[in-house]
Amino acid sequence: MYKIQTLQVLSLKNLRSYIHAVNSWTILSAQEEHKLTKKVYYDADENAARIVILSNLRFVVHIARTYSGYGLSQSDLIQEGNVGLMKAVRRFNPNINVRVISFAVHWIKSEIHEYIIKNWRIVKIATTKVQRKLFFNLRKTKNRLGWCNKHEISLIAKTLGVKNHDIQDMESRMSMQDCTLSLSVTDKNNQNIESSRMSYLKDCKSDFAVQIEKSNWNKYIFGKLNHAILNLDHRSRNIICLRWLNHKNKITLQEIAKFYGISAERVRQIENNAMRKLKKILEE
Repeated sequence: MYKIQTLQVLSLKNLRSYIHAVNSWTILSAQEEHKLTKKVYYDADENAARIVILSNLRFVVHIARTYSGYGLSQSDLIQEGNVGLMKAVRRFNPNINVRVISFAVHWIKSEIHEYIIKNWRIVKIATTKVQRKLFFNLRKTKNRLGWCNKHEISLIAKTLGVKNHDIQDMESRMSMQDCTLSLSVTDKNNQNIESSRMSYLKDCKSDFAVQIEKSNWNKYIFGKLNHAILNLDHRSRNIICLRWLNHKNKITLQEIAKFYGISAERVRQIENNAMRKLKKILEE
C-alpha cells in the first residue's frame, strides 16, 4: 500500500535539498495515519513508523525555523527535532483521537530546547525550571532590545509567573558572552605572542597556607584531646568514649548503667565530672 522511501540528503551543505525532499513526501490523511499508528502501537511495525515519521518531517523543519534567532545551525536544530518526532511516534497512542503532529510538538520542542540550552553558551545558562522558562520567553516578551525597567520587569514577571529577581538574573546571564582564555599579546616589535589568561587567573580556593594551618591545628587539637582522655580513670574514659566518641552507635545512660551495675544518675555524674576534667586540661 505504501512505498517506503528514504531521505538520502541530510548534511548541512545539502540542507535545501533535504527540505525539498521532506516537502515532497505526501501528508497522510487522518484515516491512513490512524491505521499506521495502530500498527506501530500494537505490533511495533517499523515500516509503519517510518512512513508516519517521514510524512511529518516537514513540520519539524517548520518548528526548527522558529528557533533560528539563537545562532545555531539550522540542520542541527532539525536533527534534534527529528529525534523528538521519533520519540513521540514510539509513544503515540492512536486511541486518543488526535493527529500525530499535535502530540509530537511537545517532544520536538523539548529536544530542540535541550539542544539550544546545551550549546548556546559554553557555560550552561539555564539550569532550573524557572531559568529555562525565562530563557525561551524573555526575549519575545520584552518590548525592546535594551534592559528592562522596573515596570517592564513587574509586567513580565506577572505574565510569566516568576519573581522579579529571576528576570534580572536571567537578563544578566543572557547579556554575557563567552570569553576565550587564549589571547594574543603584542610585544615592542608588534609581534604577536601567544599567551593565556589562565596564567593570570587567581585560584581563591587553593590557599596552601590556610590548608597547612588548618591541618596543623587539627593535629594539635586531636593530640591534646587524646592526652586529656588518657588522664582520666578507666571507667570515666570508657563512658566518655561510648557517649561522645562513638558517633555510629551512641550508647545511652541506661545501657552504660546496666553494664557497670550502677544507676543512670551515677553514670551522668561520672560523665559530668569527666567533662570538667577534660575542659580543665584542654584550657591549660
